[in-house]
Amino acid sequence: MTNTENLILDLVEKHGRERNSLMPILQGVVSQEKFLSEEAMIAIARELDLSAADVYGTASFYTFLDTVPRGKNIIRVCKTISCHMRNKDEIIGVLEDQLKIKVGETTHDKRFTLLTANCLGWCHKGPVMLVNDEVYPEVTPQKAIEIVEEFMKKNN
Repeated sequence: MTNTENLILDLVEKHGRERNSLMPILQGVVSQEKFLSEEAMIAIARELDLSAADVYGTASFYTFLDTVPRGKNIIRVCKTISCHMRNKDEIIGVLEDQLKIKVGETTHDKRFTLLTANCLGWCHKGPVMLVNDEVYPEVTPQKAIEIVEEFMKKNN
């Protein structure tokens, strides 16, 4: 049995085999493995007696359930209208220049992935950036650069 299969069995034991256990199991796999592999989605489908298409459909619907490998640090910039009006495109531009990637890409060293998100729930403090689980409100282009530089220093 693979590590992924063992992880899924542990998560099923913890959350149960009901349909409403799907989300916490998917989140648990992403938390441990950083993305949902095809192997993981098939194993989850088998354990919960769901179709693989149902599991993939759920996983691919949610922004934070990655179905492809991502970098060690995932940077998400809010793309809602309120952040757009506060120059989120400028934030994205400086991050693309600094990381030398475009939105949706991962750096060659696999340290950073740059994404956008539909809403991070901080509309009153935009533009907002999320790095892993840490929220950065009222980001300026200079502040975005400084935040990434800090992650570069501590994640050598």
